[in-house]
Amino acid sequence: MSEISQIQIQEAIKTYSDPYLGTHLIAAEAVKNIAVTAGKIDISIQLGFAAKSHLENLSKGLTEQLETHFKGQAITVDVQFKVEARSVQKGVKPIKNVKNTIAVASGKGGVGKSTTAVNLALALAAEGAQVGLLDADIYGPSQPRMLGSDARPESKDGNSMEPVECHGIQSMSIGYLIDDESPMIWRGPMVTQALGQLISDTNWRDLDYLVIDLPPGTGDIQLTLAQSIPVTGSVIVTTPQDIALLDARKGLKMFEKVEVPVLGIVENMSTHICSKCGHEEPVFGAGGGQSMAEQYNIDLLGTLPLDISIREDVDQGKPTVIAKPEGDIAKTYHEIALKIAAKMSLLNKDFSNKFPNIVIQNT
Repeated sequence: MSEISQIQIQEAIKTYSDPYLGTHLIAAEAVKNIAVTAGKIDISIQLGFAAKSHLENLSKGLTEQLETHFKGQAITVDVQFKVEARSVQKGVKPIKNVKNTIAVASGKGGVGKSTTAVNLALALAAEGAQVGLLDADIYGPSQPRMLGSDARPESKDGNSMEPVECHGIQSMSIGYLIDDESPMIWRGPMVTQALGQLISDTNWRDLDYLVIDLPPGTGDIQLTLAQSIPVTGSVIVTTPQDIALLDARKGLKMFEKVEVPVLGIVENMSTHICSKCGHEEPVFGAGGGQSMAEQYNIDLLGTLPLDISIREDVDQGKPTVIAKPEGDIAKTYHEIALKIAAKMSLLNKDFSNKFPNIVIQNT
């Protein structure tokens, strides 16, 4: 029997497509080492995204695929992950100690954007990542309530703030700094400045992902924020309803204008599930998110039902991913989070921290 070459193994690996990357592992630059000895093949895989729940399935799937190509060989596939920093839009500096930022946006309010943002952040954390959540809705901050915290951020030096930790993630919101019933009667420039301070004055600690819950809408404030906040990739949240989709398209165009990649669409309230009998019905229409995804050649990342438990969980300060981690809805959030993280891992890497600082001195 002729010796198996690394090229043959690489070609065999290409026949296996990772369900989250949407491509083979060679193209994703995830194959770190291939060792061939007599009767044995050892392969090391390093995914570029947090995927704790996926490692075993990937190892098993790739092993089975390779066994069909190299019968009689003992095959070992070791799979790990390491999250690396990806580029943000041009002219904006990355946030210190934050590798990647995910902007969760909607064209209009009331589509479940904030609920989606907090559950995605918690799902990424459950996948083994260090995660932060920034509530960028200055006028209507909701993340403190959803996370079940009324803490006040601490300051160790009088100039910066420590993020508030809840359910294993770091968080920051204007809601931690004001009373629940205090209205924010601020004009656009003040909102932008306040948000900039929340970002830059928070001592984020070695985050793999910072999920940013943007305010709803596509007006001047939202556009300014999209231009000034460093964003690696964005996610559009909508419902199947035609009115919501119309505004969601505006949100997508806004990100295109500022050259932020749109990673995909999340469709909330796809169907209503009766809490009494379990009957499922598309009360807001059907197929809207899929139609929009096809129109703009982006992915429909997942669909979530209009289920009373989702609302009850965030109202009680324990989002569904935490409250019911083994439930179907939590699993859907995990699937969406894995797809988002995987897509980000295929974007251009950020090398800004790789270059040394050049200091010119007179000697």
